[in-house]
Amino acid sequence: MDLKKTSAPVNTITYNKNVIEEPTGNVYEAITIMAKRANQINTEIKKELLDKLDEFATYNDSLEEVFENKEQIEVSKFYEKLPKPHSLAVQEWLDGKIYYKDTNK
Repeated sequence: MDLKKTSAPVNTITYNKNVIEEPTGNVYEAITIMAKRANQINTEIKKELLDKLDEFATYNDSLEEVFENKEQIEVSKFYEKLPKPHSLAVQEWLDGKIYYKDTNK
């Protein structure tokens, strides 16, 4: 998942309900699918962020040695400016990038 090339909005916007429910025919089912995808995206982003921040971790118990690492701050700012996982999931849903399977059929 390339977070730099996403077209998901950072701010909250209103979507047409008919467009959201069109692939499944049921708005609740569509929201459930997007929610599950948002959880997956959140887990991926969190793992990626923790891996990057682990590079900056110092395992020192001394409180006197608190210093500012500019690279760590830049990494944190990048992840703070990203669209929220639910926005990314909705954008993937609208672009038709989410695969789902109806187990009732």
